[in-house]
Amino acid sequence: MILPRIIPVLLLEKNKLIQTKKFEYLKYLGDPINALRVFNDKKVDELVFFDIGATVNNLEPNYELLKNISKQSRMPLCYGGGVKNLFQFEKIIKLGFEKVSMSTSAILDPKILKKIVNNFGSQSVIITLDVKIQNDKYFVYIHNGKIRIDIEIPKLIKILQDYGVGEIIFNLIDRDGMKNGYDLNFIKSIKDLLNIPFCILGGANNYQDFELVLKNFGLVGLCAGTMFSLKGKFNSVLLQYLNESDKINLQKVLIEKFNN
Repeated sequence: MILPRIIPVLLLEKNKLIQTKKFEYLKYLGDPINALRVFNDKKVDELVFFDIGATVNNLEPNYELLKNISKQSRMPLCYGGGVKNLFQFEKIIKLGFEKVSMSTSAILDPKILKKIVNNFGSQSVIITLDVKIQNDKYFVYIHNGKIRIDIEIPKLIKILQDYGVGEIIFNLIDRDGMKNGYDLNFIKSIKDLLNIPFCILGGANNYQDFELVLKNFGLVGLCAGTMFSLKGKFNSVLLQYLNESDKINLQKVLIEKFNN
């Protein structure tokens, strides 16, 4: 059965949930455990937590918080932030997370991925690439969008796939928190380079944004942060998700895409 993957993304900073706009602080959302309970009730497909302060501040993941999240979750979980080595990766998996996302450490030294993939399998290994436009060209950045990596995205995708990663999340910095839709030009530029699942994050505002991507590109994982946490022009905090009829309609969009 062809199913769309619609994935809320929650940002952690100092163990609190926040929302950003173009990677700058926008709003405090609340307690991560309370948010988890809301999304449990809404039966989301899966949930991603990114600790955006861990790597830049050279901090370990907060294993106690992750343990509490895992204990109360009724959905698949992915965590990213501060993961640099096999030991940290293993610890998070043992806490009950199905996937672990790496970014800076794996981009700077992709060889680390070989040992992790061999131990845990590709399906657990996610890479998140933060992407920004500069002079009409897409570049990958690390350290919360502060440092540019001078390796072309097609080459980086090939390296990551060769090392056996299971999935890539592309996080579009320029669209973060903007509610102006996904970057369709970017998706078009990378889709045929990938032979593994991938997700797009940044810009989602409504159901139509999801529908547009699925109609044009088929089975793409659709992540969203602001859309599922803030409402209206004043960005009032409201955790929400798609209703069942919307999910069924998106499934129909995918089926129609694959039948054509």
